[in-house]
Amino acid sequence: MTAQPTPTTAPPVRRPARRWAGLAVLVTAVLMLGIDATVLALAIPALSADLAPSATELLWIGDIYSFAVAGLLVTMGALADRVGRKRVLLVGATGFGLASALAAFAPTAETLIAARFLLGVTGATLMPSTLSLIRNLFPEPRERTRAIAIWSAAASAGVALGPLVGGVLIEHFWWGAVFLINVPVVIALVVAGWLLLPESRDPRPGPFDLVSSALSMLAVVPLVFAVKHVADGGADLLALTTAAVGVLAGWAFIRRQRRLPSPMIDVALFRNAAFSGAVLATLISVFALSGLLYFFSQYLQLARGFTPIQAGLAELPSTLASLAAIALVGLTLRRFGLGRSIATGLALTSLGLLLVAATEGAESYVWLAMALVPLGLGVGLTLTLCTDAVVGTAPAHKAGAASAISETAYELGVALGIAVLGSLLSVLYRSGLALPAGLPAETGDQVRESLASAVTVLPPDSELVHTAQEAFVHAMQTTAVIAALLALAGAVIAWRTIPRVAAAPAGHDSTLEPQPLGRGA
Repeated sequence: MTAQPTPTTAPPVRRPARRWAGLAVLVTAVLMLGIDATVLALAIPALSADLAPSATELLWIGDIYSFAVAGLLVTMGALADRVGRKRVLLVGATGFGLASALAAFAPTAETLIAARFLLGVTGATLMPSTLSLIRNLFPEPRERTRAIAIWSAAASAGVALGPLVGGVLIEHFWWGAVFLINVPVVIALVVAGWLLLPESRDPRPGPFDLVSSALSMLAVVPLVFAVKHVADGGADLLALTTAAVGVLAGWAFIRRQRRLPSPMIDVALFRNAAFSGAVLATLISVFALSGLLYFFSQYLQLARGFTPIQAGLAELPSTLASLAAIALVGLTLRRFGLGRSIATGLALTSLGLLLVAATEGAESYVWLAMALVPLGLGVGLTLTLCTDAVVGTAPAHKAGAASAISETAYELGVALGIAVLGSLLSVLYRSGLALPAGLPAETGDQVRESLASAVTVLPPDSELVHTAQEAFVHAMQTTAVIAALLALAGAVIAWRTIPRVAAAPAGHDSTLEPQPLGRGA
């Protein structure tokens, strides 16, 4: 039995200019987080040369941010309901700026991993507050749908623009600039947010459940460790034990939520096919894309010889296609309905991944650029539809829980994509690497570690460098095909399980009818 909805402590902002200015603050927060999730990819070669991280440390630098966010989203959402969403947003943004400064000047790989973890912790305070504050800013349903569409577009644009922003910064500054750029953005966000955003909280949210908070973290972290351990050392007793701990903690968390009068997550939301299908589609699409793009920038620089800014520009077709997809949401919904539109987006994602795999070995970049277009269209279409569907099918008093679930699926998809597909690519790279006899053991170990490590210890344009590049390209092609098959399986699931029109659940807010889905996009 869930707690009944209660009004927030602050009335909605009535003046249109102030509402849209407040939305600009929230969009800035989402855009910054989206860029931060992918901006690091182009900095990997530079920071690898400077900090000399191992392959495992390199993976942790990439994915610990997303794992921290995913593990803490539910907890931070519950905290924001109690102490105030504006307050949590502004405090979290301040912490995000401080952690960004620490990451920018990290002297070692270990320090950078710690800074990325702090970025994840503070980032988790930002995301749950944004959609709840949008509801408070926009009481009129059609305006609110349009605001959510802009919010979704900003999240997609941030992820897509990350590599380009990173390329420009790396080209003109040093790798730490990809983090330092957050500091002035945070200062502007905190000042504008303090002036423009209304405070919003639930005056009777129920007690904060520390046990549920601990179980939610315990369900994620051991599973992450198990995936990484299997990739590095194989499936041994330690990996199986930690995986079992994660599964049991997840089961205990769900069981506890069903019994609590005021749960952190209302698992009854998953009884709605549109809601559960949209969450699953978000996880699959982000998993497939993030794992590939994390290594795609390394491929452009280390295998094709692009400069950082050239690599960022080379990914621009995917960025533009992702943004263009926002304009197609309304058309696809009217023509195909919700479930088949999401399936179409996943099918386009699968097609794009297959084309990327086929063109990675092509001499001309033009073919690769053409392959990125359906990939960007598919991911942009899927994420926009899924975000709108998750929020639109949940009652108003469950919007916080619904947005936390959607964002957890998104961040977990990023983290798992990097961990699973990244580990798979590393295994395939090593297995396909044929080293000549007589190579010093220390050099051979560094070449096997990663392509980034290989190009730092081998003479430029040497035969062994070309051998390592070929092994990396073949590994990426296989990884892209596997990601494409996963996205195609997601398309089949979405086609068969998500209804054409999102049905309203019991207790649904009448201002959120399924018809406006995507209309504001």
